[in-house]
Amino acid sequence: MAVLSELSALTNEEFCYLTKTGRVSGLPREIEIWFGVSGATIYMLSGGRDRSNWVRNILRKDTVSVRVSGQTFHGHGRAVDETGEEDALARRLLVDKYQPGRAGDLAEWGRTALPVAIDINH
Repeated sequence: MAVLSELSALTNEEFCYLTKTGRVSGLPREIEIWFGVSGATIYMLSGGRDRSNWVRNILRKDTVSVRVSGQTFHGHGRAVDETGEEDALARRLLVDKYQPGRAGDLAEWGRTALPVAIDINH
């Protein structure tokens, strides 16, 4: 239950920092990325879809950590099934969070990017 309240308190932060193991190097790789939160799951969208290195690394080894505002969470990453309710949720969370105040339209990104979920360990 503590994880849910900790994540919920961080939903308005601008970025998170995703760390995963490089599939070739075996070394930790960190990226700064937009995110959305629902329950104990952190969602991200990959504009490069499964060609993005960070997605390819997660698909190879799903263990990741996510740092938001100095708090680190550990979990398992996965591509979201693009035909279900979770897909729509991930897209809505990110577009609704980041579109306000942006000069460009995020609608196409929201429709075409690959949703990735990080299920946080409780």
